[in-house]
Amino acid sequence: MATVTIKNLPDDLYARLKAAAKAHHRSINGEIIHCLEAALMPQRVDPAERLERLRRVRVRIPPDAITPEAVDEAIDEGRP
Repeated sequence: MATVTIKNLPDDLYARLKAAAKAHHRSINGEIIHCLEAALMPQRVDPAERLERLRRVRVRIPPDAITPEAVDEAIDEGRP
């Protein structure tokens, strides 16, 4: 496993990290690893949950928000 040294860690950030580690019953190193994993590892989303979220967004979009002709025009123009 690799070892990383963090230089110039602001005191207030260290204090928050230390408090979070204590609250989660982890070492500071364990808390750092947890934070990095949460920030960098992809989160799996249940397909049914994703579909439900999309349906909730979809009902807020007016049916005439974009026409098939506008889509064709955008395709013909290409992306900038």
